[in-house]
Amino acid sequence: MQAAIRHTANLEVIEGQAEDLVVEGGAVGGIIVADRAIQAGAVVVTTGTFLRGLIHMGDTKTPAGRMGEKPSVALAERLYGLGLRMGRLKTGTPARLDGASIVWGELEMQPGDDRPVPFSFLTETITNRQISCGITHTNAATHAIIKANLGRSAMYSGEIKSVGPRYCPSIEDKVVRFADRSSHQIFLEPEGLDDETIYPNGLSTSLPAEVQQAFLQTLPGLRNVRIKRPGYAIEYDYVDPRELGPTLEVKRLPRLFLAGQINGTTGYEEAGAQGILAGINAAHRAAGARDGVIVSRADAYLGVMIDDLVTRGVSEPYRMFTSRAEYRLRLRADNADQRLTPLGLAVGCCGSARQGAYEEKSAALENGRCMLESLSLTPTEAARNGIEINRDGRRRSAFELLSFPGIDLDRLAPIWPELGGIAPAIRSQLEVDARYAAYVQRQDADVSALRKDEGVLVPSDLDFTGIAGLSSEAQQKLMRHRPATIAQAARIDGITPAALMLLLAHIKKAPRRGAA
Repeated sequence: MQAAIRHTANLEVIEGQAEDLVVEGGAVGGIIVADRAIQAGAVVVTTGTFLRGLIHMGDTKTPAGRMGEKPSVALAERLYGLGLRMGRLKTGTPARLDGASIVWGELEMQPGDDRPVPFSFLTETITNRQISCGITHTNAATHAIIKANLGRSAMYSGEIKSVGPRYCPSIEDKVVRFADRSSHQIFLEPEGLDDETIYPNGLSTSLPAEVQQAFLQTLPGLRNVRIKRPGYAIEYDYVDPRELGPTLEVKRLPRLFLAGQINGTTGYEEAGAQGILAGINAAHRAAGARDGVIVSRADAYLGVMIDDLVTRGVSEPYRMFTSRAEYRLRLRADNADQRLTPLGLAVGCCGSARQGAYEEKSAALENGRCMLESLSLTPTEAARNGIEINRDGRRRSAFELLSFPGIDLDRLAPIWPELGGIAPAIRSQLEVDARYAAYVQRQDADVSALRKDEGVLVPSDLDFTGIAGLSSEAQQKLMRHRPATIAQAARIDGITPAALMLLLAHIKKAPRRGAA
């Protein structure tokens, strides 16, 4: 990524601590770095765990953004000074281990996939050397040491009162909350191809360093382990994401965008996705555009996450799960480019190589689907080829047949040899499309209703208290959340269908009142 940054035209990288924001005329106009004002048409703040960050390791507390780096205090004070609703969250990290001190021969090894699937649709094949992770387990001795030192854990001693990620508990939490478990699986993950550092996934902790050393040495393969950096917990400030619009722009301070853990999320993927959207919208703002880019819940997990954040806020660090998406049959890894490349092209953030790859794949999918729908057979013809379907006399296309259990393109190719010419990646997506077609079709009506509601904008300055018949509770919640659309208003807790109808009627009447 450093290489990509260096080769990006018109991009200057300045390293320094951002101490403050330049605020002019009620909007952000730049930042202050080391007493130097840098003017900007828009600013994206991605502070991670640095806002008044405080590291906990046992009874030791160290102000830091992460181990060995200063926290961002002045910027936190500026954000508090803006009157934004803010709070404290926590996260944790395990010790980093020296891979040369691990007895790998005693461990079960977990290799990568035989044919790893690349993240990018522009990558045809993975050429990096593949390396394995090791698997070890905690045991009774490990748990005994942890239990004996719970009073020295920052979380259990009462030093930490903020909330951590529900689905990434510390090893102390696991030992206490799952006391019936005699063992917990730990993955030993190499951090790089040319780096001996090992990340023991599943061992986040805020115990003192010497206790970490003691319990680590009880794990198989780790009796001689050396710690390169102890694990710790860290508390940090975040901004209530309901302070943001769906473009990730701060409602009270135009041209300021927030992304990542400052919005109450946890995880690299969540932060990266927010950074993309905030960056696109900041660039649009700086270029003078009035409307921002908003991603729908029906089109991407990014859309689900942003809508959840700005509509509902967070009570704990937010992590994106597939179960949060109502339309997850549509939101698959194999069709991400089909869903989102058109948006990328429309906003100008896709290059010619990606556009070409997208158009080539789209054409191949369209041609493949047309071929599958043009080929058909009767139940009798199907039986002749060993495929049993309902004997109702109705012809079924090859696309329909792919939705039947045990039927794939390899099974259909002997019947229609031309199917053998479809490229493997296209074959795979066509099979998945066919398998879920009936279910996706049922969801389409819901998606259409959602898009209709997303198209009804709620004026940003609307006085909800002036809507006749709207309850005081609904007025207060709408005033607090300031939904951007009817769809967003519908997802606010306590907003009833009756309240939505009143709001919708009020919005529809508003232009006529203005015209009169």
